[in-house]
Amino acid sequence: MELNFPVLCTNPECGQPAIYKIASRWSDGVTGELKTYALSCDNCLKKLFAQSQAKQAACRLAPAETLDPPGIYRLVRGQLDSQLERLTDLEQILRTRKQ
Repeated sequence: MELNFPVLCTNPECGQPAIYKIASRWSDGVTGELKTYALSCDNCLKKLFAQSQAKQAACRLAPAETLDPPGIYRLVRGQLDSQLERLTDLEQILRTRKQ
């Protein structure tokens, strides 16, 4: 039985459906995965992406660990992290606007 529940923006003041996943590729040298920082609607993306970048920059890593800068992925129900489309053009736009 598949549960069908809404995935909402993680901004506590929002409540809109999430359409983006903000995450970093993490590895301990043996395994790897996406470390999720936020799920975002379109309106909260700029704020949550900036917060995610700050959280990633503050992370302490063990000697063999790696953690890439956060990326923005199109959130699609039923897709695995490895199947999500990374939106590098959108990331670049938000990084440029931040400066």
